Amino acid sequence: MLNDIEFIDGFSTELSDDYRLAKSYVRDIPTQALVYIRSFTHKLAAQLAQLHDITFTSANLYDRIEQLNQQRVIDVAAVRALHRLRTDGNRGAHPEKYHLTQVQLINIAEKSIHHILQLIEKLYQPLRHRTAPHYQFEAFDSYAGRDLCYRAVMQNDPEAQYLVGMSLKAKGVMLQEQERALAQTIDEASSTISKNSTSNASMASEQTSADVFAQAAHWFSLASGQHQTALFEHGVSLLHGYSGKVNSAEGEQFIAQAAEQGVVNAQALLGFFYLVGSDQFEVDLSQAETLLTLAANAENAEAMSNLGVLFYQNQQFEQAYLWVSKAAQTGYPHAQYHLALMLEQGQGCNVDITKSQQWMQEAAEQGQLDAMLRCGSDILHDDAASQQQLETAEHYLHQVIKYGRNVTAMIELSVALADGILGRIDVVQAAYLLQQANLHADDIQRQVIEPLWQSLLMQIESVIALNPTEAELAALQQAKRFLG
Repeated sequence: MLNDIEFIDGFSTELSDDYRLAKSYVRDIPTQALVYIRSFTHKLAAQLAQLHDITFTSANLYDRIEQLNQQRVIDVAAVRALHRLRTDGNRGAHPEKYHLTQVQLINIAEKSIHHILQLIEKLYQPLRHRTAPHYQFEAFDSYAGRDLCYRAVMQNDPEAQYLVGMSLKAKGVMLQEQERALAQTIDEASSTISKNSTSNASMASEQTSADVFAQAAHWFSLASGQHQTALFEHGVSLLHGYSGKVNSAEGEQFIAQAAEQGVVNAQALLGFFYLVGSDQFEVDLSQAETLLTLAANAENAEAMSNLGVLFYQNQQFEQAYLWVSKAAQTGYPHAQYHLALMLEQGQGCNVDITKSQQWMQEAAEQGQLDAMLRCGSDILHDDAASQQQLETAEHYLHQVIKYGRNVTAMIELSVALADGILGRIDVVQAAYLLQQANLHADDIQRQVIEPLWQSLLMQIESVIALNPTEAELAALQQAKRFLG
């Protein structure tokens, strides 16, 4: 019986390499697996168009899938499947924008492989005019990672070195998020010195994100002389100081060289430099538009979003809406947030509050901090909010505080906990959040905090006066200490 790779090869030899590579990287480098899945989806869309003598009018994959849909080349279920693969592929290109863990990325990549198989099974009869053959799915393995390491070290293979670097970079991003979460947990806890010492000692014995980023930088540097995309990543590593020291000037120059060689991510980043200015590049909106358009037409979601920003700044709202919409449809959460605002205000489009709320919720669900703050605050101020919605609001605000140290989120959550809006009263956490808000606030925000501070102190004193239990008294006194 055929295995799944042979099954795809029987359907299209042009697609089988992308499928094989995507599957091989699922366990070790899921981000790379998702990049190959995006490539697979592009090629499949092109094959569908060719079979029906369709000429695409856009380079954008979303537009191409919709063009196939409009011309009834495939049914609605297949259109949705293609869009799902497109969205997952885009997540692989920018995992740091979605706050995805390694486990989540692996799960997405595994599901995408199965979604490909289901889609090809569905398309086999209408496209190949024969029944799809039976096949046996072979389990995922981790051979690719070991093979990459061998090729990178023993054969000095620049492609393997680049992929090892990407694997380490993805691991570094995940570790960095874990470290931030741990630091937040320690910070929030009323821990003793011995507890802090234990936690720090535990962290010291483990590999840190800084260690992993330094290893990634090493491999990018090795591959950069012969690999264009590695040259871009080498520039990024210098820009962000992966090796321990930031070198913006050299990093930006390497990124510019990679952009000249046609690396899409480099074009997108260099376009951003020209849009806002950087260490080496002054604002040049003409250059920004040229580079961002190149990258946007090559499906780079950040470039689409930033091109929308450029048009927005120039008061060209219809063009801004067009590109922000395209970026949002790729699943890019920052664009989804900005699209929600444009729909709310009718900029470049008709006002549509329902769609605005849908995009805002979509952005929040994907971890966009401004959207999470907006949705969380809206829920807390909705008297008809359900308990489940209130739990969602609390989760959103905690995430905004964790990743953004957002003072507004701290104030909102503190008030909700002090007033029992979430279904419970927690004056210790409310006091801690107000203390943190005061530490990070500007003068205007402190004017908002001051009456809340005094009100919470009075609330604590009034409860202490009611002769609470010993445990309750200890908690109340701790809350008072937070407020000085």
